[in-house]
Amino acid sequence: MSGFSRARVAAVMVKEFRQLTRDRLTYAMILVLPIVQLLLFGYAINSEPRRLPTAVLVQEDSRFARSVLAALENSDFFDITAQARSPAELDDQLRRGEVLFAVTIPGDFTRRVIRGETAQILVEADATDPTATGAAVAALAALPREALRHDLEGPLAVGRSGAAPFEVVVHRRYNPESVTAYNIVPGLLGVILSMTLVMMTALSVTREIERGTMESLLATPVQPLEVMVGKLAPYVLVGLVQAGLILLIAATLFDVPMAGGWIGLSLGIALFITGSLALGFLISTVARSQLQAMQMSVFYILPSILLSGFMFPFRGMPGWAQTLGQLIPVTHFLRVVRGALLKGQAAGDMWRELAALFAFVLIVTALAMARYRRTLD
Repeated sequence: MSGFSRARVAAVMVKEFRQLTRDRLTYAMILVLPIVQLLLFGYAINSEPRRLPTAVLVQEDSRFARSVLAALENSDFFDITAQARSPAELDDQLRRGEVLFAVTIPGDFTRRVIRGETAQILVEADATDPTATGAAVAALAALPREALRHDLEGPLAVGRSGAAPFEVVVHRRYNPESVTAYNIVPGLLGVILSMTLVMMTALSVTREIERGTMESLLATPVQPLEVMVGKLAPYVLVGLVQAGLILLIAATLFDVPMAGGWIGLSLGIALFITGSLALGFLISTVARSQLQAMQMSVFYILPSILLSGFMFPFRGMPGWAQTLGQLIPVTHFLRVVRGALLKGQAAGDMWRELAALFAFVLIVTALAMARYRRTLD
């Protein structure tokens, strides 16, 4: 046998490159995945969200109240999107997640400011995600001195010489101590279920195709829907056990509040498990090998982690990234879990998220069935 041959090495290299280009999925993953990561981390990730949706309850119509609201919007952290007519309506908007801040200006605000008495406004923050609201809460410290700077003139200028003309009382709702685990641990339920159920199902079916056992199954009179249900049913139990263990650990080790909302949470878990398994089945009908199934699963899981609001504040992403995030089922499932555990949301409060998960199940199941029928033919 002759020594080292550069010609033989070159021949092996050419063969490997040809094999790589024939495997289009792997080739696409090598080129696309780094670009996707670069774009997401460079443009979509922002740990200091701005223009956060804010609802206000103004109990007096005065120049001072209007100046305070203008100062809030000028800070670039708050975007006043709703005007509540009562404290109950304001509380509902915050609990349902329609806004992240609720501002109340009392009816005696102007009178107290003019008299130099202790005037206060109340700012309630949705602290389920401390990172999302932390910077905005910190910006409130400058509000008392800046909001009425142009209003306290002439005889009222004396109000500017001493203490601030009013106080901002901040209430951090649902997570008053800003414990990060209260946000991360419930979010892990969606991420873990995605990683295990989608990947396990995709690999399980693809493994049978590689081993040839799927051919024997296709030779039987079993219908496509029967195959799909039979293959996925055991993993439904696996998903339910995983969900139960995660919730148990969250409550016992991390002291995550269990505020209620069990009906909505149960529906959300059932829909998400079913949709994740159907997605794994769909991937298995496209992938030609377990490696491809793994790659396609990762291509789904990566955006699910980055764009769902699990690791980074959802409101901090640009509009196009939020639009993509709305298409990811994990986004809606995380809202269901956090809304139920931290806010005690009823099923009616989370109907939009449950409807999105239901649509995900229907679409993915239909695609999986259509693709599987083509495989049979």
